[in-house]
Amino acid sequence: MRSQTSGALTKGAQTRARLAAAMLELIQSNGYSGTGLAAVTEHANAPKGSMYFHFPDGKEGLGVAAIELAQEQFETLVLEAAASEGGAAAAVRAVIAAVAAIVGESDYRLGCPVSVVTLEMGAESERLRGACEQAFRAWVTPAARLLEAEGLAAADAASLATAVVSAIEGSVIVSRAMRSTQPLEATADAMAELIAIRLAHGSVA
Repeated sequence: MRSQTSGALTKGAQTRARLAAAMLELIQSNGYSGTGLAAVTEHANAPKGSMYFHFPDGKEGLGVAAIELAQEQFETLVLEAAASEGGAAAAVRAVIAAVAAIVGESDYRLGCPVSVVTLEMGAESERLRGACEQAFRAWVTPAARLLEAEGLAAADAASLATAVVSAIEGSVIVSRAMRSTQPLEATADAMAELIAIRLAHGSVA
């Protein structure tokens, strides 16, 4: 998803935001290792010299910025679903439906950039691994709060929210491999059912 730069941002801030958004899009389609800085600059329609001006630490710093952007986008999706849908199960279905639409409309070329970077660079760069961890935690937290609001204890809510986020991440990969949104749809059904069961029992133990 392409981010929108605000008119209130300075020209330099807009360029930095475009570079991060371009890096995010290219990671989704080409992977982290397959994304070169020249391609990012071209995709962002940014001056050639702007890359190291805004990201003096190079590709790693740009990768962190892209992960942070992905974190913000998905966290917003989760929060909006939680605010507008009728409970945790419906919110999870809404989030997965939105993810399935992105994956399907991209002809199965786009995946989760955070999982991509984790798989490619998690053992190579502690900075990138840490950014990925923070992103996943940021997605678990609002889901856990929604479950808590429906009656689960904090530890149980965090555990179930972690399982839901993990299931979504895995089903994105399977959907891309199968070139079908069916794995995501199946995950939506399974997670909604699991949430209903856990809420009925009041615990994930």
